Amino acid sequence: MFVDKVKIFVASGNGGNGAVAFHREKFVASGGPDGGDGGRGGDIILEADPNMSTLMDFRYKRKYVAGNGMDGSGKRCSGKDGDSLTIKVPSGTVVRDSDTGAIINDMSAVSPFVLARGGKGGWGNQHFATPTRQAPRFSKPGMEGEKKEVILELKLLADVGLVGFPNVGKSTLLSVVSKAHPKIANYHFTTLYPNLGVVYAGEYSSFVMADIPGIIEGASEGAGLGHDFLRHIDRCRLLVHVVDISGSEGRDPIADFDAINAELKQYSPELASRPMIVAANKCDISENGELAQKFREYVTALGYELHEISAAAHIGVSELVNSIAKRLSSLPPIAVFEADYVAPEAEIGTAEALRITRCDDVWSVDGKWLESLLRRVNFGDYESRMYFDRALRTSGLFERLEEMGINEGDTVSIYDIEFEYRR
Repeated sequence: MFVDKVKIFVASGNGGNGAVAFHREKFVASGGPDGGDGGRGGDIILEADPNMSTLMDFRYKRKYVAGNGMDGSGKRCSGKDGDSLTIKVPSGTVVRDSDTGAIINDMSAVSPFVLARGGKGGWGNQHFATPTRQAPRFSKPGMEGEKKEVILELKLLADVGLVGFPNVGKSTLLSVVSKAHPKIANYHFTTLYPNLGVVYAGEYSSFVMADIPGIIEGASEGAGLGHDFLRHIDRCRLLVHVVDISGSEGRDPIADFDAINAELKQYSPELASRPMIVAANKCDISENGELAQKFREYVTALGYELHEISAAAHIGVSELVNSIAKRLSSLPPIAVFEADYVAPEAEIGTAEALRITRCDDVWSVDGKWLESLLRRVNFGDYESRMYFDRALRTSGLFERLEEMGINEGDTVSIYDIEFEYRR
């Protein structure tokens, strides 16, 4: 079964908690705090696999969870990092946010992509020792990993896309010019899913051709196979429009040509404007020379390059392949979709939703919305730091700390960030 669109849930690992421990050794008095840090949670990583051709592997497994980081321990031992999970997808898979449909990444490149980052491990009490606070009895919890629901959408990586009505000879053409073996039969909708083939046009010249299942008039309303598979020619640099000019089925090639172009435009105006070569197929069994002549004049008047071929009899096929290769040499490379996903702003909650604990002059603050806010703050950037400060003031955190008795110069610890409190 050909599967080219699935929805999956991914969750990276949570960070481990920091440890509260003190050094214990014979003849060593006042060994001091030595609680280790928690381990980092594992990532969810996507990797393009050129040997995969469908998303079939995701049909039955839809949930992917990475390992959690281990808690820290004494003797300054950090917890083990959680195991990252690598998910292999076919080359050309586009990853979208399930809520907005925005593109998160295009898996056309070889390099892996981190889809969900694991949570940071919490600090052990070794980090909180100061000359005036020599025995801190607190540590920090680890941060939660990211959770996302995404859509994986396969868009084949092909240079040339074959389009046309069912049973016009697209599969036969692909089988002749490449070593692909699509199913071929004399009835409509023989091809039920896209087929790929590598076409060699001479020494050091080759391209990938995709045979797309035939669309018919009204496909935008769901007729036939609809537009389900047209996404696979979104990347194609060149379209080859195959038309049956034999008249063997009593069809008008001009009407068929216009109907397919209208459906392409209905699906995507940008796709309809893609460079196109017209292949007038089954010229060897044409029953009406006048019909073929009218089609030839109609297409050339529109400015399209026309090749009369017979895929079954191998007539005109090599000339068509050479023309495609020549045209491709002047076209830009296969398109890679740019990411347009913007992570939602962290929702600023209230100070009442935060947990505040005090140990001597250290005030530890943590909470769900605060953890989410920290993920989106770059403390190396001034504007980002000012945004973080405004968010804390807006939530009422500073007022709550003052009500609880915080003093000027006390330390406020927010996960792995510490700062002195100033009014």
